[in-house]
Amino acid sequence: MIWRENILLHIKLAATASASLNSQSERKERESEMVGPKYDCLANPLGAVRLTFEKAIASGADPASFDGKDWGAVDLFRQFLFEDGALSHVPILNPTTIKWVQPNTLVRFRGMIQDMLGNEFYAGAYKDGSVWRTNKFMDVCQYPMGSSPDMRIWERRLLYCIPVPGQNSWTESLSEVAMNKTSQQREKRQRMEDDASNHMDLVLVDEFESSPSVKKMRENGHASPSSQSKDSVIEGTSNTNFVTNAERNSLPCLVKIYDCPESELKLNEVFEFVGVLTLDSDVMADKDDQDESSYGFIEDELVHLPPEKVPRLHCLIHRKLDVNDFLHSSPMMEPKPRLVKETRESLLRHLTSILGNDGIAAHLMLLHLLSRVHARIDNVAVGKLSLNLTCLSKESVSVFGNQVRLSVQNLLPFTQCIPLTVNYLNTASLAPKKDYQTNRLIPGVLQLADGSHLIIDETQLETGTLNSTGVENARLLKNLMEFQKVEYNFEYYKMEMIADVQMLILSEGKSNIVPADLVIPFQPSSAASFEVVPAETLEAWRWYLASVRSLPHSIESDMQKVVESDLVAARQADRSLGGQDLSRLLTMGRLMSASFGETSLSLEHWQMVKELERLRRERLK
Repeated sequence: MIWRENILLHIKLAATASASLNSQSERKERESEMVGPKYDCLANPLGAVRLTFEKAIASGADPASFDGKDWGAVDLFRQFLFEDGALSHVPILNPTTIKWVQPNTLVRFRGMIQDMLGNEFYAGAYKDGSVWRTNKFMDVCQYPMGSSPDMRIWERRLLYCIPVPGQNSWTESLSEVAMNKTSQQREKRQRMEDDASNHMDLVLVDEFESSPSVKKMRENGHASPSSQSKDSVIEGTSNTNFVTNAERNSLPCLVKIYDCPESELKLNEVFEFVGVLTLDSDVMADKDDQDESSYGFIEDELVHLPPEKVPRLHCLIHRKLDVNDFLHSSPMMEPKPRLVKETRESLLRHLTSILGNDGIAAHLMLLHLLSRVHARIDNVAVGKLSLNLTCLSKESVSVFGNQVRLSVQNLLPFTQCIPLTVNYLNTASLAPKKDYQTNRLIPGVLQLADGSHLIIDETQLETGTLNSTGVENARLLKNLMEFQKVEYNFEYYKMEMIADVQMLILSEGKSNIVPADLVIPFQPSSAASFEVVPAETLEAWRWYLASVRSLPHSIESDMQKVVESDLVAARQADRSLGGQDLSRLLTMGRLMSASFGETSLSLEHWQMVKELERLRRERLK
């Protein structure tokens, strides 16, 4: 009996000491948060926001004038991130970093605007006694609020953002990779500490369980104290661990935008948002406990987006991203001709190799990868150049098709592949659709960011019957191919959204579902060779594609006369040529010039286009 009391006393003393240490640690953390660095923008951004607000108020500014305007906080963070070079130190929010990044710290989120959830009203400024406070860039008020008549109601926009569809893993920044490795090491250390702690607990429990008094209790039908405490510990800790339910590589984010014109952020555009991360799961509960005037007016839609699944980011700074921003090395503004030519030749050799030494197909593939919509005239998307490789069977596509798919994934940041079958057409959700029950835009396969590449494998298509969904999906694919537009289904009406998606079709015969701009019968002369491409070479190819495809282009007056004369002669020789064919030749001329890093069409490059077109048409006979 005395032995048992000694054991219990030791356990009690250990628990008291641990509680005392925890209490001291928590008190020090609170004191650190209260005192903290004056402008710790990375670890305590809300402190910097609060201090700049207090400084603005002290200078005599009226809080009412801050509605839709910055009082100096954004300027402070812009200097910190860009002028002081701290942007690379801000963690990028993803399924890995979300496990360790702390709430109310500065984070980045890179993604596509998938849905716009409208606006949210909140108590932006209020008086706490005689002191003005602000709730900007936060979900939960840090100080008590009464029903003060001096309260200022402000407005912010809600954007539902997702990782860019089809984003390839090589686009991760070097800092992001380093942070992920650090996170893995942190998790490993935590597991080791947990295992050690659990081992010590088991030793104490085993010694206690083996004592005569505990054995006697068990014989009398009573549960041992240790088994009761173990159950309570398990129940207690299971509610405190934060684990997102988002699938790997698909962490969404609810971004709250302040002081920004609506025209500046559009659906499907890709942005980098830098702001304050909040993971407070008590926000919705607080809403039920408080009246509307106590904090803000939270939209009902947010009930379907719980913080434990969709973290919130209160945006301080945002910037639009393009393909160049996903490269590890920034492309030069004006690529040097010699470097461009060398890179073009090496990439063309690679494309020729994976296409079984089909040089014509490789040249057309290069032009296809450089294409983009650079203008819209009436209903025509100028600059697109879709490609259809025919004469591919189920067997050959498993070799050459896979090589092409892997190569495109390694070259371009956003790629998708659709296995086109009757069943897929009859069941897939290609167009985004509005769900008015949750007031959410349900994403579709064709909701893609500009600059995305889409491979459509039609070799699996067999005879079958399309239902109404299949017919609609076939029409959606054809419209995207021809007009670079996707219809969004809002139930009571449909809205066309413009797109810029490169489309490559792999098929046995010419595709009738998705008629491409260029059709070329695939004629390999050897098996596709698998080669390990050095990382430096891949970087050079990515740089090349991103740089030259964005070059401006023009045609000098002398070349205009030559081109016009050649097009008239081509039309006279073949009356089947239409306006689309002539427009495609001009697009090919533009892309051929760009492939050499040139900004104007030369006679040499125009002759190359005509010869390439002649060889292509010979194959079609």
